[in-house]
Amino acid sequence: MAPERPSPGPPPLGAAPGGQPRYARVLLKLSGEALATAAGGGIDHQMLARVAAELKEVVALGVQLTVVIGAGNLLRGSEYQARGMDRTTADHMGMLATVINALALQDALERCAATTRVMSAINIQAVCEPYIRRRAIRHLEKGRVVIFAAGTGNPYFTTDSAASLRALEVGAQILLKASHHVDGVYDRDPMLDHAAQRFDHLTYLDILSRNLKVMDSTAISMCRDNNLPVLVFNLRKGGNIKRAVMGEQIGTLVSES
Repeated sequence: MAPERPSPGPPPLGAAPGGQPRYARVLLKLSGEALATAAGGGIDHQMLARVAAELKEVVALGVQLTVVIGAGNLLRGSEYQARGMDRTTADHMGMLATVINALALQDALERCAATTRVMSAINIQAVCEPYIRRRAIRHLEKGRVVIFAAGTGNPYFTTDSAASLRALEVGAQILLKASHHVDGVYDRDPMLDHAAQRFDHLTYLDILSRNLKVMDSTAISMCRDNNLPVLVFNLRKGGNIKRAVMGEQIGTLVSES
């Protein structure tokens, strides 16, 4: 008999009783820059191994884990577009770059003895599975980490939008957005202004009306329309992924109320 799927909608906030995870199924959004080397490009294998070890620890708790990964460490379609390249071509190049990061993360997870599947929105069957929603859910029910690659498969959409879309499609209870620079959402850029103040909680409308650079407006609107909470936290502080899954009060929570 297949395991019972998580109930729709966000569970109550706060740590769950008995040391149990607060969320049964989550989607983790990783930026490509989070895996970058100190020089800003390529893949930092030590960081990759650390992230994989944290993800294996989360899976060991019984959490069904999906991941969407960007490719800013390898290629940004927007930068090529700014140089005159056709937008659709540039976006397709960016999608293919996310497949490279997804395969690297898969390798790191399997070195930690975690079973994984990479599912691509663009068919590349020689290296990964095509994305099929029901198959993805079945992988989760079997305890496999599912890594979604190639964004939505369409140009003009970011990997943030892909994260929102896939989270809703597979019934994730929360979208965990791991930042490699900051520990939450601030009223202004804390890298430029040390007086910037961090928010503990924001509504979706706060994000949109203040034009806060958390996720693009399409992604936030999708979460708002479907009441999918988003937790923004710092990836570089070890153990934060587990803390987020356990329901600890870290980072900034974006929800309806």
